[in-house]
Amino acid sequence: MQNLITYNAEITEPRALLELFFGTFPQYSAEDKKRIERAWFFFCAESSGLKRACGRPWHLHPMRTAAILAESSLDADTIICGILHSVLEIHPADNAAADEFIKSELGETVLKIITETARITNLKIKNKTLQQADTMRKMLFAMVDDIRVILVKLADRLDRMRNITSVEPDEQRLIAQEAIDIWAPLASRLGMSTVKSELEDLSLKFTNPDVYAQIKKIVSLKKNDRADYLKAAEIKIQQEAQRTGITIAISSRAKHFYSIYQKMKKRNKSAEDLYDLLAIRIICASTGDCYTAIGIMHGIWKPLEGRFKDYIAMPKANGYQSLHTAVLCDGMPLEIQVRTEQMHDIAEHGVASHWLYKKGQSRDSVSEKNLTIINKLRALKNDAEDVQFFSEIRDELLGDSIFVFTPQSDVIELPHGATAIDFAYAIHSQIGEKIVGAKANGQIIPLSRPLLNTQIIEILTNPQARPTVNQLGLVKTAKARSKIKAWLLQHGQIEEKGAPQKSPDAVSAARAAEGDAKPPRRKHTKGAGLEPPPPSGKIIVENTANFLVTKAKCCNPVFGDVIVGYVSRGRGIIVHRADCRTFLRIPFVKERTLEVRWEGGPETDV
Repeated sequence: MQNLITYNAEITEPRALLELFFGTFPQYSAEDKKRIERAWFFFCAESSGLKRACGRPWHLHPMRTAAILAESSLDADTIICGILHSVLEIHPADNAAADEFIKSELGETVLKIITETARITNLKIKNKTLQQADTMRKMLFAMVDDIRVILVKLADRLDRMRNITSVEPDEQRLIAQEAIDIWAPLASRLGMSTVKSELEDLSLKFTNPDVYAQIKKIVSLKKNDRADYLKAAEIKIQQEAQRTGITIAISSRAKHFYSIYQKMKKRNKSAEDLYDLLAIRIICASTGDCYTAIGIMHGIWKPLEGRFKDYIAMPKANGYQSLHTAVLCDGMPLEIQVRTEQMHDIAEHGVASHWLYKKGQSRDSVSEKNLTIINKLRALKNDAEDVQFFSEIRDELLGDSIFVFTPQSDVIELPHGATAIDFAYAIHSQIGEKIVGAKANGQIIPLSRPLLNTQIIEILTNPQARPTVNQLGLVKTAKARSKIKAWLLQHGQIEEKGAPQKSPDAVSAARAAEGDAKPPRRKHTKGAGLEPPPPSGKIIVENTANFLVTKAKCCNPVFGDVIVGYVSRGRGIIVHRADCRTFLRIPFVKERTLEVRWEGGPETDV
């Protein structure tokens, strides 16, 4: 990421800067260069004489931003937007002339990206007001229309983090915290690991400078100590690769400081006590060679259990592909990544690498249309816009994720803690509305249980099932919460502001309006000569009736019987009378018994 333009402090004259840019990034056509030049000199004229807080010319930051974008080989329109992204800040009261110039000379697409970028320039996501929620909405949904808006903002934020020393220490910490909370996770979701890692490291430097300095010192010392160790490992790998007949390129790298910091917290160890601070990366000519290389390393050294990850066969949602393994090399763990050159481009630049392969050079595997984050935003775009909703979106899109499978092996990304109900709504809203049960890896699981990474999830549905208030408290995704809440509001189950469920008479009235009326239950008053209300016949499992339940034919339980539930291997939950002899003879019955009760009947302990 370090190029002449980004870090050269001597050159400030506009013409010299432009020549340095084209010399550093020669990939642009003559026509593209003309448009970039027009944008550059327009900006320099608009900002003539203006200085940043650090005393440096105003136009240096836009050129550095453009250089960051050019490092990912982004198109000319994006480079122009990098140059002009702050032009609307210069004369905020009157931008008519600037708008007209950009539209006529550079195109409507450029004007749209710059306008959208300007809307989120002063974003402060920590402020949970309705106004800031609306600002966040604009930021996230800007990606749906043109993801280059966020690519420009990421480049802008990265350059500001690189040059943050010009602001006061308190402001430094605020900017750094925002980078770690919002911009680094967003870069990760877009697959831009280079930007993500640098933002994380720079943020750590200003939020926890003592830890940063300690890690930097330890990594520097251990890099020298392990130079011979890594060199010996590289020689062994190269020798075996040549013997096998594959060509590979090997490089060693120190792990990013923020990654080390996270391991220190997770393992409760200091940096001195961590062994795996360095790693090896292997670039192969083809996918087949990647698997051959992994086999070579597992033949040389013993692989560490549970550390092999195949992201080639199962790419991450942001398009990332690679093979990961860890081996025990000379008594110390050594982490290794194996990938092709194209996979490496995608791993480094993420969605930005879409432009590298756009012209038919290779498969467009990371098109913005295929990104999970874009598809989620597109689905959510027309839903509610309150503060809580957008806080949930932020947590869902930028927080930790799990990846689970459909029975057809499709990968579904969900936030950590999501349930089978979230999974059902992620597949289709109608499946979510009809869910009555779920299986994980072939076993019935409660709908309240959080799903685990890599589980195969099967949803059980019933045409008569409906969303419930209880489900609203179980889901983690904004889509599921929004759809359930909308259904409950429409059918009179909750009030507009989330009030508790309506009275039975009100619910009956609502059903009657739909043509599905049931007579209201009469209250049973002792001694009044009234019959008790008829039982519903529903069976409650773990506080919800939305499970696939079958009454056992051997004992045929009826309302009023003491009952128990048994998790079968293929027929859902089977309900027996508690004194059923057949039930008591089932092998391992205690381990597979659930608490169940009749709706409206007394609760019983199994």
